[in-house]
Amino acid sequence: MQKLNENGSCKVIRVSSVYETRPYGFQDQENFLNAAAKISTGYSFIELLDRLKKIESELGRIKRNKWGPREIDLDLLFFNEIVYSDERVTIPHKEITARDFVLVPLCEITPELIHPALNIKICDICIDESGHCIIRKLTDNIT
Repeated sequence: MQKLNENGSCKVIRVSSVYETRPYGFQDQENFLNAAAKISTGYSFIELLDRLKKIESELGRIKRNKWGPREIDLDLLFFNEIVYSDERVTIPHKEITARDFVLVPLCEITPELIHPALNIKICDICIDESGHCIIRKLTDNIT
């Protein structure tokens, strides 16, 4: 969150609690820590995506297998009401509705958020048992 605030083009508005979660996808790895943040930015969504990838690199992210272990993973989940997809990015993030470790922190910081492609509040999305990965809440939200 500090790195997002560094250059003045992004401002962190709110950060959710941190949740310990079981791995999603490839199961034979350590648990993850997940949170969500709401930010304000002057960047376009492509510029913000580039900034997130740069922060991952600065923090030591090494490119590995999909769903494998990683040092940090910063995903762009939503960008205003934009619905967009190309070979590099899909907005809203295409896996949001299947993952409790995304939905629960999002509901915590933006309970009125409407998924622009589905026209439903994030907090009203139900997921099946296979998407339940949260083990426990580790911290309360920090903003």
